[in-house]
Amino acid sequence: MKSKISGLIAIVAAVIAASAVSVHAEDLTFKLTNGTNSVLTRFYSSPTGVDEWEEDVFGENVLDPGETMDITIADGRTVCKYDMRFEFEEGSNLATTEDSQDLCAMGSYTINE
Repeated sequence: MKSKISGLIAIVAAVIAASAVSVHAEDLTFKLTNGTNSVLTRFYSSPTGVDEWEEDVFGENVLDPGETMDITIADGRTVCKYDMRFEFEEGSNLATTEDSQDLCAMGSYTINE
């Protein structure tokens, strides 16, 4: 009987611990606006301090000049500071741009020339 109760307590503790982790791991969402005159073709992000860029957030999409897109970063992390990399269409006069922001504190971000 004692081992069944100990086992039950261990299972309950594991469920509570898993629930606490999932509460803190929220998706980061914000509106990204292209304030340039060029098509934004790729948008990468990664937590500050991570040495490699993660997947292109846009996938097959692009962000035309003046357009706004809802961005969700659902990486399961509990960090707020992210590095961002913006790449523009070939032939554009804009170079690749990088920036770092606290994405938890912002509701929108505009990339400008």
